[in-house]
Amino acid sequence: MGYPDTFTGFCVDSPKTWNKYHLSTLKPKPFGDNDVDVQIECCGVCGSDVHTVTGGWGEFEGPLCVGHEVVGKAVNVGKAVKGIKKGDRVGVGAQVWSCLKCDVCKSKNENYCPHMVDTYNAKYEDGSEAHGGWANYIRAHEYFTFKIPDEIPSAEAAPLLCAGITTYSPLVRAAIGPGKVVGVIGIGGLGHLGLQWAKALGAETYALTHSPNKADDAKKLGAKDVIVTTDEKWAEKNKFKFDFLLNCADATHKFNMADYFGTLKVGGEFHMVGIPNEPLPEMTAVAFVQNGVKLTGSHLGNHQEMEAMLKLAAEKGVRPMVQTVQISEEGCKEVVEKVKEGNVKYRFTLTGFDKAFEGK
Repeated sequence: MGYPDTFTGFCVDSPKTWNKYHLSTLKPKPFGDNDVDVQIECCGVCGSDVHTVTGGWGEFEGPLCVGHEVVGKAVNVGKAVKGIKKGDRVGVGAQVWSCLKCDVCKSKNENYCPHMVDTYNAKYEDGSEAHGGWANYIRAHEYFTFKIPDEIPSAEAAPLLCAGITTYSPLVRAAIGPGKVVGVIGIGGLGHLGLQWAKALGAETYALTHSPNKADDAKKLGAKDVIVTTDEKWAEKNKFKFDFLLNCADATHKFNMADYFGTLKVGGEFHMVGIPNEPLPEMTAVAFVQNGVKLTGSHLGNHQEMEAMLKLAAEKGVRPMVQTVQISEEGCKEVVEKVKEGNVKYRFTLTGFDKAFEGK
């Protein structure tokens, strides 16, 4: 067998063998009238992939094919699909289905649908498994399949489909724009995009980092200035400064949250998009009360935000900083190990899918 009955992907068997990959046959869900099959050209590597394969977000049974920053060509389009045709260059992010019928979906919050299906390590209501993008094909509902603007190269478009929307959505939902002051915490795979979005939306933007060597990059990416959080009295010097803090860091459990909250204006928001394995640090009510701050978080973004984000990226030149690696057993091992170590500047995109899956 082969496509369209089966796909082929680079898979991992368990958290104990998280860095050992092999080709495996994948059975997709039955093709529906609203589905799109994408022959994959490239796929980004997300911290979520590493949290998943290492078991940081829970156990799983393999073979598991991760990857949810997919760019490729639409090769099969369901008869009810509108707006996408065969041959279009399209992308699929970290969600492939929701019911589109519940009150949550009807409020344009389908990324919180209680019936949603993640791109991998998830099952549809009929028991079919969803498989990720380190494969030759992916099958997704049309609502979660997006045309990629011509201006954005595929390897750079891929990280926008998860890291991009994850950092863009909370900023627009908080009405960030001219007159607002935004701090982006953690200048890595998420944060380097958060800086660019905040700048592109018109906010006065600052980078907060414990790594002084990232200052030059942060300023090139849109930061007016860089606040080094290992400096003595950094928080005291910036009290009541920010309308919004976008926390993209993966080490929040080490934070003195009262310090960060104290840099917010009255009623300001500390917003989580980085999702570490560790629990948040212990906090007292006083940390919130001192200036009436809010601690919030979000998951991805909705269909309309994804389309607006891709349009803004095309118009404003927002691009991830990407290193490309050829997909293979060794390539998959390399990228997950380096992301786990934090040894990437700032995103990986796996490429060379045509060669790796030739004849599959």
